[in-house]
Amino acid sequence: MKKKLSEYLKRGKAVARPLAVTIKRVNEIVRGWINYFRIGMMKLFIEELGEWLRHKMRVIVMKQWKKPKTIYRNLSYLNWKNKTGCNQEEIFKVANSRLGWYRRCGMSVVNFIISKDLLENRIKDGANLLNPLSYYGSIPKFV
Repeated sequence: MKKKLSEYLKRGKAVARPLAVTIKRVNEIVRGWINYFRIGMMKLFIEELGEWLRHKMRVIVMKQWKKPKTIYRNLSYLNWKNKTGCNQEEIFKVANSRLGWYRRCGMSVVNFIISKDLLENRIKDGANLLNPLSYYGSIPKFV
């Protein structure tokens, strides 16, 4: 499953698509795999997959913003709107950092501002990222 998601979420391709389309397809892939393998004991794998998936989605969102000025403006707006309490100086450092996209999105500022709750509940166009762990827990097991 992770290999299939990695292939679909390659930055060059995923950034070119609208975020809603990407999230809907990712949700379909995750639901399909979880439904197919629901009998197995895979709670730890699903937990790690959820963390990895949210990190990849943060990378895609930041890469779509492209320029440091846009990243700073959007992170500042989300910080103000969701009242996460991050410092403007820290947001400026993230926006103007020359680290790679994946490493930059691993910083705590980005993790707090583009949080799990934001990805799962507050994305426009009705496309909210599926939490694999909660979905796996809600499926009845046949043993």
